[in-house]
Amino acid sequence: MTDPGRMKTRLVIEAPVESDDGQGGVLRGYVPVATVWAAVMPDSVQHGVEADADGAVVRLRIVLRSGHALSLRHRLVDGDRIYRITALRDSADRRFTELHVDYRIT
Repeated sequence: MTDPGRMKTRLVIEAPVESDDGQGGVLRGYVPVATVWAAVMPDSVQHGVEADADGAVVRLRIVLRSGHALSLRHRLVDGDRIYRITALRDSADRRFTELHVDYRIT
């Protein structure tokens, strides 16, 4: 899927945690579970307005070594950028995981 030498970006994998808000609802937060090296490659950019939030959505493809139990509920963090996972799959040899992510630029 990728040359391991291209994995030059350090990302933090965060898992969702939920707690009772005391009023019948849920407070959702995230906790870091791992820090990984990854290859981050552009996929596409789409400009638009969604829920009164003008900005662009940047789509990226991220490849990292397998070994992390990821789901669409996890997210990746690179400094102030928060990547939302939209799709994921393992490579044929199961050595790598390919993620499709997006983040919003406002």
